[in-house]
Amino acid sequence: MAQHKSAIKAHKQSLKRTLRNKIIKSKIKTFTKKVEELVKSNDFANAIPALKTAESTIMKAVTKKVLKLNTASRKVSKLTHKVKSLEKSVAPATT
Repeated sequence: MAQHKSAIKAHKQSLKRTLRNKIIKSKIKTFTKKVEELVKSNDFANAIPALKTAESTIMKAVTKKVLKLNTASRKVSKLTHKVKSLEKSVAPATT
């Protein structure tokens, strides 16, 4: 364990950051799973708002420096492609 005052403070700060990062990453995983479940159940109407929420959460993680921009963009793109493919499969069936 750290002995110097500055090292003790740095350790406390790292614990706080680690906890915050875990919470944010957990939110990202939760919202991503919700979007993927809606895509699997072919629920396009509810997938769009869920995608917006997930995208917002992922991009907020970039501003908090939990994720890098390219990683976040890749995750958003992946989810968007899944929802768009759902749109293509649902649209012909309704017309």
